[in-house]
Order: sequence, then structure tokens, then C-alpha cells
Amino acid sequence: MTIPETLLEAFTHTDAGYRPLVDFGAWRVAILNYSQDLRPENLTAMQRHNATDEVFVLLQGRCILFVGQGDHASISAIYAQPMRPQTIYNVKQSVWHTHTLSPDAKVLVVENRDTTYANSPFCPLTAIQRKILCKMAGEQGF
Repeated sequence: MTIPETLLEAFTHTDAGYRPLVDFGAWRVAILNYSQDLRPENLTAMQRHNATDEVFVLLQGRCILFVGQGDHASISAIYAQPMRPQTIYNVKQSVWHTHTLSPDAKVLVVENRDTTYANSPFCPLTAIQRKILCKMAGEQGF
């Protein structure tokens, strides 16, 4: 017997990149899959969310979560956190971040529903920062 959608919904996302799957009340659940723009050598900026924290959970594959320390307009230090499966990583409000994923990776993302480009600016990485980020990724086998 099929369960009516008024009782239960099921969603998947198998294409490349980010896709919101559930928006409800004040929150959103999305999946982030591997895409070419998330390869270490293709990362050119970090993003931050001025109005919310953002939660990431590695479901499969490998992912490095990069966080940047800095002010509203610049990044002064970059840290690399290899994600462990089924561990919750909460990137705090206004912290610069980006990630690189293995081709088989799937990451669950939970954020405020009103997270938009209007309240989530990007900061370009310098050439030196891009080299540092690629070196950190290489040290983790990416």
C-alpha cells in the first residue's frame, strides 16, 4: 500500500551540486553533491551567512569543510576540517566557509529557509589563499 503524500514525502537528489529538498517553517533541508566547481583548484571564494548558522552532515564519500577566519570583507586564515560520516558540523553565523567533495560524496545541509544571496555574501580568495586551500586538500588526498 502506498502512503499518501499528505502523511509522508520522500526526496532524493542525484544531480551535481546543491538542491533544497524540504522547506518548512523557518528551516530548509538540502543535499550537496559533488560538482566540478567544488574541486579544490576551482574554489575561488568563500561564503558566509549573516543571518544563520549552517549545519553539514557527510552522508557518503569524502568532504573537506574549509572555514575562514576574518571580518566582513576579508579572510585572514583558512582551516580545513575533513568531515567524518554522520557527524554534525555547525558553521557558525557569519563564518566564511566552502568545501570540496569526492565524486561520490553526498552532504546533508540544514539552514534557515530565508538563507539567500542577499544575506550570504561571498569573499574572493587571493591567489595565495587558493594555493593554501589546494595544498590542504592535497594533504587529505584530494
